[in-house]
Amino acid sequence: MILQALSDYYQRMVQDQDSQIAEFGFSRQNIAFCVVLNPDGTLHGIRDERDDNGKRQTAKSVVVLGNSKPSGSGINPCFLWDNAAYMLGYKPDDNKPERTQQSFEEFRRQHLNAEANIDDPEFSAVCRFLESWNPDEAANHETLTENPTGFGVFAIRAQTGYVHERPKIRDYWLRQFTDNNQSEVTGQCLVTGQSSPLARLHEPKIKGVNGAQSAGALLVSFNADAFESYGKSQSFNAPVSERTAFQYATALNTLLQRDSRQRIQIGDASTVFWTDAHTKAEEFFGRLIERYETEDEATKLEVQTVLQQIANGAYPDELGKPETTFYILGLSPNAARVSVRFWEVSNLDEMISRLRRHFNDLQVERLSDRDPEFPTFWQLLRETARETKDIPPLLSGALMRAILGGANYPDVLYHAVLRRIRADRQVNYLRAAMLKAYLNRNKDKELSVSLDPVRPEPAYHLGRLFAALEKAQEEALPGINATIKDRYFSSASASPAGVFPRLIRMNQHHVGKIERRDYRLTHEKRIQEIMDRLDGFPAHLNLNDQGLFAVGYYHQRKDIFTKKDNSTTEEN
Repeated sequence: MILQALSDYYQRMVQDQDSQIAEFGFSRQNIAFCVVLNPDGTLHGIRDERDDNGKRQTAKSVVVLGNSKPSGSGINPCFLWDNAAYMLGYKPDDNKPERTQQSFEEFRRQHLNAEANIDDPEFSAVCRFLESWNPDEAANHETLTENPTGFGVFAIRAQTGYVHERPKIRDYWLRQFTDNNQSEVTGQCLVTGQSSPLARLHEPKIKGVNGAQSAGALLVSFNADAFESYGKSQSFNAPVSERTAFQYATALNTLLQRDSRQRIQIGDASTVFWTDAHTKAEEFFGRLIERYETEDEATKLEVQTVLQQIANGAYPDELGKPETTFYILGLSPNAARVSVRFWEVSNLDEMISRLRRHFNDLQVERLSDRDPEFPTFWQLLRETARETKDIPPLLSGALMRAILGGANYPDVLYHAVLRRIRADRQVNYLRAAMLKAYLNRNKDKELSVSLDPVRPEPAYHLGRLFAALEKAQEEALPGINATIKDRYFSSASASPAGVFPRLIRMNQHHVGKIERRDYRLTHEKRIQEIMDRLDGFPAHLNLNDQGLFAVGYYHQRKDIFTKKDNSTTEEN
């Protein structure tokens, strides 16, 4: 299903003249330098082709001849593009100069042998250059010495485009590519159902997955006999035609490009999304899930408007037709391969409905306007671990499936939030929202958005009581550095019977020190009202009750600091 959807996306992009997607026999590569020649083949200069985005220079994405750089230890030159070792015989700090020389000589031989069959003046200029070029001169060019890595291409001075883009050269390459890469194994393609030459290796390799090998990784591959069956070896175990393999890999590489609006990073998963027809959802969905601080105010307002429509139960018409199929694919690095972290297929209407349900599940009253009304995926994940690197690797996929697939929230999300609360004794807006969402969806608790004084669960009211006792202490001891929350929250939420009697005794002392009588009466009344909901203190609270405790604490704290009418506010 994944390969078929990607292959269909490729077909759609090929028909779009603005897409610039690579055709069969070509691929997009990151080009760092360009060897600029005079028409007679003499060197004019070596130009830096990297783009400067203000923070760092990044290689330029260019469609070149052939697939990914051939792997292996052999001498494998590309055609009219390659790294500096092949194109110029140059490699800094070279430990194997003989191999570098052999690489350049093979690159030169391949191009000189093709000259008679191509008959193009610009290609001939490249051949003249290769005939006369002395690799020792490469060290004199700063573009190579300052940026020794990356691929390069050829261009002729005062001519537009690159040499490999010339029509005669493209025609020659396609003939050679078809003849040389025709598989000897023919079979039924799993994607198209047609009998075709089958791909031994699925190329071009997948690039752009964070953490995967920079040279590219494979989505479909078999690297051990244990994974093979019926006498099939390598990718013949998953028979896909050469053309289809190229199409799905090229489509995926296009989606994974660094500047793509159809990719976001979710934990360790590089996530791409698309629809089966062009819609604004393709460029907008990423902003709904992961909004960016660098966006202009107009874009932020547009995103907020769409999110508000979703939360209010409306379908944003600007996203596209509701029945349009929507795909989302999350990929994680796995050595020389990429793993599918999650894969969801729905239509836009279903996706919007599930996103709405997610926001409704999360909804609690915000402590301040700085708290996001519609938390992003990444904001939620960051609350589950002390540092980004500590976020459980499987959590991102499970959470995405819950949001867009309508499944239960993962247990690991709930447990991670409780661990963070126990560790730093902070029940902030995002943590309370996640606990509420989990308990409502997974445990049918039907927790409300704000304080619910008549809930039946004792654990909820124990959390309320803890918040009321903390506020009384803060009122009695203004400016106190550490409250009962800093010392007793974890133990109170796990073993109430061992903590609350002591907190009640401490509270009698605290309330007695509150100078204003009306404040003192307010605290006493609040604490008594909560105590009336309790029938003693249980010895232990299970994990579900610990979540209720935290939500009750948050609701009560929010209620304390909420304006009761137009002119007065509860204690500051």
